[in-house]
Amino acid sequence: MTAWPPNSSNTIVKFADDTTVIGLITGDDETAYREEVRALTSWCQDNNLHLNVSKTKELIVGLQEEAERGTRPLSINGTTVERVNSFRLRRLNMDSRILCSFYRCTIERILTGCITACLYSSCTALNRKALQRVVKAAQHITRTELPSMEDLYTQRCRKKATKIIKDPSHPATNCSACCRLADGSAAFEP
Repeated sequence: MTAWPPNSSNTIVKFADDTTVIGLITGDDETAYREEVRALTSWCQDNNLHLNVSKTKELIVGLQEEAERGTRPLSINGTTVERVNSFRLRRLNMDSRILCSFYRCTIERILTGCITACLYSSCTALNRKALQRVVKAAQHITRTELPSMEDLYTQRCRKKATKIIKDPSHPATNCSACCRLADGSAAFEP
């Protein structure tokens, strides 16, 4: 297995005869991802390797409206790649750093995308346990210690509070008494 980041927003994972391209698409700019697929296709052709496009799948991970918004179908050698809504992620002896990166860029981003806005502290205990089960499953697969949902919530609140404190024009600059974390402690110290 080898992995290398030809572009900092992409990762290529090779295991036996399977290859996975993981691309981070930001701001609707798919250029680096699509160029990576083109380069991989060209490399396969140059090295007399057959790329079986009928077995190739594309999965876009993100919020539903993001996933459906303006992403044109991927094409390899004139054949459109099938886009799927899900697939089972298996470890396949992948390096834990790659799995951890995939988790942080996709799953954790979805879980925490609006964690401070939807007020994790007001979730029921059952909902918190359900969210934490996702983190524990990812820890098992990646064999990496990941921050708990509670820790992520605390980090996000502190980061947001620090931004507010540094912005003297923000109306909440002087409201440290009303900013509380899930455990009741102050989100920041003035």
